[in-house]
Amino acid sequence: MTNSTAKGTVLNFELSPEDVARSVDKMIAESKVILDKVAAETNPTFNSVIVPLASRENAQGAEYSVITFLQNISTKKEVRDSSSEAEEKLEAFEIELMMREDVYKVVRAVFDNQAEMAALGPEDRRLVEKLEEDYRRNGLALSAEKREKLGQINKRLSELGIKFSRNTNENDGRILFTREELEGLADDYFEGRATEMVDGVEKYVVTTKYPDLVPVMQAGKKEKTRKLLSIVNEQRCPENIELMQEAIALRVEAAQLLGFKTHAEFKLKEKMAKTPKEVMDFEHDMQKRLNVLAQGELKEIEGLKRADNKAAGVPYEGLYLWDHRFYSTLLKERKHNVSEDEVKQYFPMKEVTRGILDIYQKMLSLRFIKVENPPVWHDDVDMYEVWEATGDTFVGHFYLDLYPRDNKYNHAAVWPIRAGYAREDGSHEYPVAAMVANFPKPTGSTPALLKHDDAVTLLHELGHVFHGICSVTKWSRFHGTRTEGDFVEAPSQMLENWGWEPSVLRQFAVHHKTGEPIPEDLVKRLVAAKNEGAGLFNLRQVFFGLFDMAIHDTANGEVDSKAIYNKLREEITQFKNGDVETWGMATFGHMMGGYDAGYYGYLWSQVFSADMFASRFLKEGVDNPQTGLDYRHEILLPGGSRDASVSLEQFLGRKPNNKAFLKSIGLKLD
Repeated sequence: MTNSTAKGTVLNFELSPEDVARSVDKMIAESKVILDKVAAETNPTFNSVIVPLASRENAQGAEYSVITFLQNISTKKEVRDSSSEAEEKLEAFEIELMMREDVYKVVRAVFDNQAEMAALGPEDRRLVEKLEEDYRRNGLALSAEKREKLGQINKRLSELGIKFSRNTNENDGRILFTREELEGLADDYFEGRATEMVDGVEKYVVTTKYPDLVPVMQAGKKEKTRKLLSIVNEQRCPENIELMQEAIALRVEAAQLLGFKTHAEFKLKEKMAKTPKEVMDFEHDMQKRLNVLAQGELKEIEGLKRADNKAAGVPYEGLYLWDHRFYSTLLKERKHNVSEDEVKQYFPMKEVTRGILDIYQKMLSLRFIKVENPPVWHDDVDMYEVWEATGDTFVGHFYLDLYPRDNKYNHAAVWPIRAGYAREDGSHEYPVAAMVANFPKPTGSTPALLKHDDAVTLLHELGHVFHGICSVTKWSRFHGTRTEGDFVEAPSQMLENWGWEPSVLRQFAVHHKTGEPIPEDLVKRLVAAKNEGAGLFNLRQVFFGLFDMAIHDTANGEVDSKAIYNKLREEITQFKNGDVETWGMATFGHMMGGYDAGYYGYLWSQVFSADMFASRFLKEGVDNPQTGLDYRHEILLPGGSRDASVSLEQFLGRKPNNKAFLKSIGLKLD
C-alpha cells in the first residue's frame, strides 16, 4: 500500500530535454529575483538576508538534484546530455552568484552584528558563519580583478568535472575471450553473456563494468587474460588525462589567489584534519604499520605465484597489478577454505536486500513499505517508503537501482536527491535518497547472487541512504551526509560490521535453491578470513590518499599525474604496473568528483567507525534498539548542523581514538 502523505512527496524523473531546460531557466530567474532583493536590503538582519538565501537552497535543492542526477541513470542519451548541460549551466550560475559583492556585503553585515549573532540558535548561527565563509572562500574579500579571475577558474573546474564524469560513465572498455581463456570463472558468469564469432571461434564479450571485471580478476586462472583485461581497464578514457591535468593546475592557481600555498591547504581548512601535515602524518603512520602486515601477505602470495609459474614452466618475474585480487582470493580459499563461488550461493540478492533492510528497520526503529508500480526511471528500480516503527509518522522514501545497464553510472553510490528541512509553516520536508549500484543481474537459471563483498557494499551504501533519511535539520545545507568530508564515510563504514556478525548473517544468508541458512562452519571460515589481505588492501587506500596529496599539496600545478600515479602505486602497493603504458588515474572519479584533497578521509574515518562499533554496538549488542536509537539521534540526526567531533563525543561519551581500528585489522597496539 502507498500512503497518500507519501504520494504528495514523490518526485518526477520522467523529464524531457525541454523539461530540463525549462526548469533550469526557471530556477535561475527565481534565484536572481531573490538575490537582487537581498542585495538591496538597507537594514541587513538574519531574517531579511540569511533566511531568503537559505530558503532558496531549501526550495530548489530537489529540483537541482533530479535534473543533475539524470545524467547518471537515464536510458536516453538526449536526456543524459541535457542533464550534463544543465549541470554545467547551473554550476556556472551558482559560481556567478557566489561572486556577488553586493550580496556578500549584507551577509557580512549580519555576521559582524555580534548582538544578533549571540541571539541566534546554534544551527542558525552556524548557517551565518558557513555562508560568510563560503563567500570568502569564493574570493569576495579579494580585489575585483582577482575575484573575476577566481570566478573564471571555478567555472572551468565545474566544466572539467562534468566532462570527466561523462567520459567515465559512457566509455567502458571491452575485450573478447574464449571460454578457455576464461578458465576459472563459474558457469553462471557465462549465462546470458553476449558472444561474437572471430575467425570461426566463439568469444565472450567482457567489459570493464564491475560485474564483468572483478570476477575475472579474482578467479581467472590465466595470467594473460587478467593482464589483458587489466590493461583495457587501465587504458580507458585517455581524454581524461588532459582534463585532470588542467584541473590540478587551476586548483593551485585558485588556492593561491585566496592566500593558500596549495589546493590541499585550502580544502583541508574545512575538514576535521585541518592541515596537509596532519593528513601526511596519518597516511605515513598507517603505511608504516600496514607494511608489517603486508610483508607476510606478500610472501604467501609470492609463494603461490612461484608455484604456478614453476608448474607452467614459466620463469617467475614478480607480482603485477593483475595478480593482487587473484592471489589474495586464492590465499583466502586455501587458508580458510572459503570459496567465493560457495559463499555466493547463500547470498541471493532478493534475500540479502530483504535481510539488510530488516536490520536497518530494527536498528533505527523504522519500517519500510515497498511501493507497487512506482514512478521510477527504469523497471529495475525499486522504491520504498520509510515510516516510524510505531505510529503513522511518515519519514521519507528511497530508491534502489542495483543492476548494471548501458550508459549508467558504473560504481556504487548514493545521491541525496532531496534534503529534509523545516518549511516556513513549521512542517518538515521529507528527504529522498537514491542508491545506484552495479551488482550481478539474475541469469536464465539462477537469481542474482552476490559475493560477500557485495553484501557489505550494500550495507555501506544503505548507510548513506539512512544518514539522509534519518537526519532532521532546519536548513537543507546541513542535512544528512553534508558533514565534514573526512567524517562522511564513518557512519556507513561502521555499518559494514553487520556483514561480519554471525548472528546477523544467519538472518538473511540462505541457499538460493534450498532456502537453508548459511552453515555455521562457513560463517566461521568467512569471519576468520576477514582480515586476510588487510595489509595490502589498506595499503591500496594509502596509495590513493598519497596520490591525491601528491597532486594537490603542491605549490606548482605542473605535476605529471599519470607518472605520479604509476610510480606511487608500484612503490606503495608493491605490485608492478607491467610493461604496457597505462593511465588508471583517468578513471579515478574521486579526484574530479569532490574528493580532491579528501581521499584520505576513507581511511581516516575508518578510525571513527571502528571506535563507534566496538565501543557501543559490540558491547551493548548489535541488535540493541536503544544503542540504535542513540546512533540515530547523535550521529545521523544532526547531519552537519554541528561539528562531527561533537556528534562523535556525544555518542561515544569520550573523544575517539584509533585502538579499535588497529585491532580490527589485526595490528598490535603500541
